[in-house]
Amino acid sequence: MDVGRLQPLVMAQNKHNENLPHGRYDERDKIKSGGGNQEGTSRNPSQKKKRYHRHTLHQIQELEAFFSLCPHPDDKQRKELSRQLELEPLQVKFWFQNKRTQTKTHHERYQNSKLRVENEKLKIDNMRYRAALSNSSCPNCGGPSMMGEISLEEHHLRLENAHLREELDRVAAIAAKSMGKQVNHHLLSSPSPVARRPLELGVEFGELGEHGESSNDIFRSICGPIEADKPVIVELAVAAMEEMVTMAQMGEPLWTVSLDGTTAILDEDEYFKTFPKDASPKPSGFRCEASRESAVVTMCHINLVDIFMDVNQWSAMFSGIVSRASTTEVLSTGVAGNYDGALQVMIAEFHLPSPLLPTRESYFARYCKQQDEGTWAIVDVSLDDLRPVPTARCRKRPSGCLIHEMPNGFSKVIWVEHVEVDDRGVHGLYKLLVNSGRAFGANRWVANLDRQCERFASAMTANVLVGEVGAITSLDGRRGMLKLADRMVTSFCAGVSASSAHTWTTLSGTGGDDVRVMTRKSINDPGRPPGIVLSAATSFWLPVLPKRIFDFLRDQNSRKEWDILSNGDAVQEVGRIASGRDAGNCVSLLRNANSVQGNMLIVQESYTNSTGSFVVYAPVEIAAINVVLNGGDTDYVALLPSGFAILPDGTAAQGGEVGPGGSLVTIAFQILVDSVPTAKLSLGCVATVNNLIVCTVERIKASLTCESA
Repeated sequence: MDVGRLQPLVMAQNKHNENLPHGRYDERDKIKSGGGNQEGTSRNPSQKKKRYHRHTLHQIQELEAFFSLCPHPDDKQRKELSRQLELEPLQVKFWFQNKRTQTKTHHERYQNSKLRVENEKLKIDNMRYRAALSNSSCPNCGGPSMMGEISLEEHHLRLENAHLREELDRVAAIAAKSMGKQVNHHLLSSPSPVARRPLELGVEFGELGEHGESSNDIFRSICGPIEADKPVIVELAVAAMEEMVTMAQMGEPLWTVSLDGTTAILDEDEYFKTFPKDASPKPSGFRCEASRESAVVTMCHINLVDIFMDVNQWSAMFSGIVSRASTTEVLSTGVAGNYDGALQVMIAEFHLPSPLLPTRESYFARYCKQQDEGTWAIVDVSLDDLRPVPTARCRKRPSGCLIHEMPNGFSKVIWVEHVEVDDRGVHGLYKLLVNSGRAFGANRWVANLDRQCERFASAMTANVLVGEVGAITSLDGRRGMLKLADRMVTSFCAGVSASSAHTWTTLSGTGGDDVRVMTRKSINDPGRPPGIVLSAATSFWLPVLPKRIFDFLRDQNSRKEWDILSNGDAVQEVGRIASGRDAGNCVSLLRNANSVQGNMLIVQESYTNSTGSFVVYAPVEIAAINVVLNGGDTDYVALLPSGFAILPDGTAAQGGEVGPGGSLVTIAFQILVDSVPTAKLSLGCVATVNNLIVCTVERIKASLTCESA
């Protein structure tokens, strides 16, 4: 009997195949027969010999063939097999049970052998890692490295170690599943990011990465504090807290009103009179930049403290200002249950959304202290005097915020930002804005905080006007869409900044607007499609007020005027979530009006405040949008965001003496140029993206009746 004759038996298997016990049975067990005596003691040797049956080679071959197609035959199939092979049904049943047990045993032995091999690899890698740590040295002083320092070689060892652990956990999970056992979750480690290898490209560009490395990267050049420095850091933090709280509460003459009447500016002479102990001279080439701002935000004061003291939450909340941040050491966690007295040593990089403006790096201590019931203070102060950093261009004097509890879950925040900075490398387009103090000042921090609190309140609001056109009323859907849009904007800001993690290459544009490009390779990167991604950005000035540009770009009816990829088609808004008080602050779902049957939608977030505006968008598959709207995980939805950042040019802060107010616009595209990560990037792809961004700029200028600069 061949396999073809057995196929109808396999197809006849119903959905309720019995789950037979996994104990081992032998075909030589007792076979019940009609009227036979079942007591072995009453039978003679000849009768006992008849109970044993050895299958013929033909029977075994046919049973093996059927087992490969159906390991769990039902009663009807077993009876048909027994008839065709001249066996008892119980013989067939026991043969299949024994075969399943034998197969599982072989599988377990194979998996155990593989686990032993992986375990040995992991042990060897751990030994290498420990040896590297014991022999490492500080790149600055040449002495033994402190905990928290990771050399490049050690970094690769750690990634390899994590990769081996992940593989071991995966195999262990498979083995445990096959044996029907529960996996011990405390033995499993979370998947680690895949190490990004250098690109092999036809065109040599720097690699774009949110955690990249460069020779002058402050994140690699700074070591953690040594033991002798820790008492000094504590004293410095306590003194900084006292100074910052005093500055937050004082008025004139320490603070004066800016020319536009919106911001409090520090009087340096009064500052040194008030705080003579901190009258250390500014480094050569540095200038003072200080401001104060206050606002009432829709978030509980305790939640704000928790966010500020968690570096990941803090950098995510201020993604438009903080490009990278990390905590090098925690000197104190505070009292049990809160952050009262918590002290951390941190590194952060601050940016504006433009590849033209250099970032500001700072190495500082962050101290949190409860002032009285319902009032908390958080202060940052630079540690450059303890560990000078040659590449640092920004020194924080005591800066931070006072947080006061208010009724109904609101909080009043008073923000003080006081730095000394070397901004001689600032591009000419941004000099007025930076010199005004609005680029990195207190007003920008408070405006970003207010925006994020509004978004959080919107995500938690269950009461939505059902009659609103395109309103997304599902609470899970609203939260999912807001989370997806927040990740999109964060990725846009990180990808367009001049972070030291990025290497931009300049291409000559038209009209003096140079385009900067960079590439990255995406492999096993959740949230991004695999392949070669090209990021292109340019910044330019327009003699138009920011509000006019913002309204033009977010208007669905005018999109066809600038969006070359829309092919001149209009777009329709099919979904909308309000994310702030301003009507322009929202997350939208857009669809091409002439492509109703298409499988793509556009997710767009637009928001505006006094310090800047953004319009960021990304195409997303409809299937992924449906998953998000139904409460699914948003982290694995692939996004390549593009969009616009619109900033005031700084003339208003100068009293309008240099002419009418204008805007600084940054446009950026992220495009997947090849779905194969190992492909080489051609010059044709670069030229295409360059032309795309240049043509978009020209269309915007033409639509806003602007002449080319």
